[in-house]
Amino acid sequence: FGKAGRAATATDPAPLTMIETVIQLKPREQWRPGMTTAKLIEELEATVKFPGLTNAWVMPIKTRIDMLATGIKTPVGVKVAGADLAQIQQIGEQIEQVLLQLPGTASAYSERVAGGRYIEVIPDRQRAARYGLAIEDINQLVATAVGGVNIGQTLEGRERYPINLRFPREQRDSLEDLRQLPLISPSGAQLALAQVAEVRISDGPPMLKSENARLNGWTFVDIRDQDLGSYVVEAQQAVREQVQLPPGYSISWAGQYEYMQRANQRLSQVVPLTLAIIFLLLYLSFRHAGQALLVMASLPFALVGGFWLIYLLGYNLSVAVGVGFIALAGVAAEFGVIMLIYLDNALRDRQAQGPLDQAGLLAAIIEGAVQRVRPKAMTVATIVVGLIPIFIGTGTGSEVMSRIAAPMIGGMITAPLLSLFVLPAVYLLWKRRGLV
Repeated sequence: FGKAGRAATATDPAPLTMIETVIQLKPREQWRPGMTTAKLIEELEATVKFPGLTNAWVMPIKTRIDMLATGIKTPVGVKVAGADLAQIQQIGEQIEQVLLQLPGTASAYSERVAGGRYIEVIPDRQRAARYGLAIEDINQLVATAVGGVNIGQTLEGRERYPINLRFPREQRDSLEDLRQLPLISPSGAQLALAQVAEVRISDGPPMLKSENARLNGWTFVDIRDQDLGSYVVEAQQAVREQVQLPPGYSISWAGQYEYMQRANQRLSQVVPLTLAIIFLLLYLSFRHAGQALLVMASLPFALVGGFWLIYLLGYNLSVAVGVGFIALAGVAAEFGVIMLIYLDNALRDRQAQGPLDQAGLLAAIIEGAVQRVRPKAMTVATIVVGLIPIFIGTGTGSEVMSRIAAPMIGGMITAPLLSLFVLPAVYLLWKRRGLV
């Protein structure tokens, strides 16, 4: 099922040229073997082809939310602002052609903001005055004959339907028929509409859009097999190089790109704050800046497994992936803290037995590190087993949850290895400097 144009609500900024078709899919258990959403979209793209229309395959609820927030129903949108609609349309067509040449572009369509056709009825005041007709009489005739007027309401149970009166279709379905619409003057003379008004077809905007008190024209872009951030960077560069903007016109990028910009801005604040909090907690735990710095320096190496798994799965960097890495950083720091605590305890026990030499230091570090093998293995196994159902799930929201779990699962390979092998070695290099 679907709709053409806009719904009867102010929250649906859609022109008549936007056709929404909703496809209801069968449960995944009934899909063909090996079928995925991406493959399904590829088959639909190859099958559904209409001249003059471009396809954008998006989820209905997500699209509605995006349209309410940004007005753009595709992942990327380009807004051209200026004073003249014809010039805005020309710039939009140039942007459309440039973006269609970019790799990763599935479809690009620029609104024809000046491509509407209207039937204009322009009253001739002098002729109308000769017959005693007012402009309101002519306008009322056109409104009633073409658009109709509600003269009542019919009740059928709880349903109510308006009773609309207008001329038959055969008297209003062509320009010539409209010119022959009958008028009766106050003196009783029968006239045709063409005798007192000019009826013509004129160009105009199908729908006016404005932002910041400036007229807008939008270009809708759907992308495939490329992450949003890198695509927009390439698209912005291509548009800058190939599209020349006249004075007084500007381009802005919208759609999900706006969400990404806001998310990047927040992550640029959250990530440093998270690392600062981790360092503060480490310092409060050890009361020593050196040990806190040792754990902090090991964090990037602990995250390597998460990055490798993200790469192998083909996931793009997103907010969900960023959240997963933040959680992984916390777990990796915890591994380092526990390892250092056991190493310190083993070192103190050795020092209590007498002066410490190189061999004693090495034995103490080996003893402290070995004590953490079984607890660490149990911790890693618990985390991985708990995340596997989230990682392989296929239900609602699984796309987001799997991207949060993936960095944690990948990091559970490198983080324990780092704390078991690298941290004791660095600890040995640090502590033996004070030995003779």
